[in-house]
Amino acid sequence: MSNKKIVVALGRNCFGNTLPKQQQNVKKAAKAIADLVEEKYEVVITHSNGPQVGMIQTAMTEFSRLDSKYTVAPMSICGAMSQGYIGFDLQNAIRTELLNRGIYKPVTTIITQVRVDPFDKAFHTPTKVIGRYMTKEEADIEEHKGNYVIYEETEEGKGYRRIIASPQPIDIYEIDAIKALIDANQLVIAAGGGGIPVLEQSQGLKGASAVIEKDYTAAKLADMIDADELMILTSSDYVQITNENGDTVDLKELTVDEANKLIEMGKLGELTTLPKIQAALNFVVAGKDRSAVITNVEKAKAGIRHKIGTIIK
Repeated sequence: MSNKKIVVALGRNCFGNTLPKQQQNVKKAAKAIADLVEEKYEVVITHSNGPQVGMIQTAMTEFSRLDSKYTVAPMSICGAMSQGYIGFDLQNAIRTELLNRGIYKPVTTIITQVRVDPFDKAFHTPTKVIGRYMTKEEADIEEHKGNYVIYEETEEGKGYRRIIASPQPIDIYEIDAIKALIDANQLVIAAGGGGIPVLEQSQGLKGASAVIEKDYTAAKLADMIDADELMILTSSDYVQITNENGDTVDLKELTVDEANKLIEMGKLGELTTLPKIQAALNFVVAGKDRSAVITNVEKAKAGIRHKIGTIIK
């Protein structure tokens, strides 16, 4: 009997804003993944790339300003760079953790392209904030280029920042390679940052100025490999909502109908909890005997046993 398959989506808390912090945080993710391997799952990993993609985009933009011979890197290129950078740290941390447990299992990162629709309404209503804070003058230049900007004030600072589209994933071009590696008993890291968003043009592919929501790509990936389980790992034990009395409530086991009702009632944060619940639903309803769990990265083993976490099935 073959092992069950699981797609694990790692949130931004598994990484970090600096190189040393990321190398520290991926060790927690590696322990969670190794626990799932010991639970006899074939594991495929996808992951967030925020704020890394913004850091890369900012660095490449600054480089172009310092040396006029170089141009600003398109978002698709920055996404590809983030896949390699994060994949490198992840696969080495996971390999080390597995070997420390006496498990030999190759770990491979695939630079993954994901098709999006050029007519997706997300291109007209961007939501993903990236990059550094800009002055009003810099923001005006970005708008003159045709880019979108937004003004925000947060604990990190205030000013103008660029916002880009977050279209829905339609297809994953490297899916056959991913399946082949799973069949070869490899642990696969794929579609990092939601995948590199690309548009089909004749026989070629062109990068899109976008960042795909990684939870939706995780659901698409899990469906395409016919996984048994989708696990979205975050910094919280449960997805939480606020009830009519203003109290915070943990969402535990949900049916498809209950999850749909929460979405219809607008109980979920549009940019935070909604993508996780919607992605879980997308995966569960697309096949038979599937389940999805959303929980804390440090409690993955309990989550896969459905002892903790927001569970949809």
